[in-house]
Amino acid sequence: MSEIAKTVEKRIRNNRAKLGLSQEDLAEFAGCHPTYIGQFERGEKNATIETIERISKALDVPLSKLFEKLGGNKEGKI
Repeated sequence: MSEIAKTVEKRIRNNRAKLGLSQEDLAEFAGCHPTYIGQFERGEKNATIETIERISKALDVPLSKLFEKLGGNKEGKI
């Protein structure tokens, strides 16, 4: 699993915990299966950008915030 994926998972888990939501609550709000959220947070499943977008909306966190300052390139290239 890439460091970017691990960081995004951690940010989602931290935001979920700050809101006092269970994995089941987040799954319901994001339209995902409850076991999927747990597997995703543990790094057992990869999420599509569409799923991460639904999760970010459920958490009321901008998608850009979950990906902020990730994968920096020292040469300034994309």
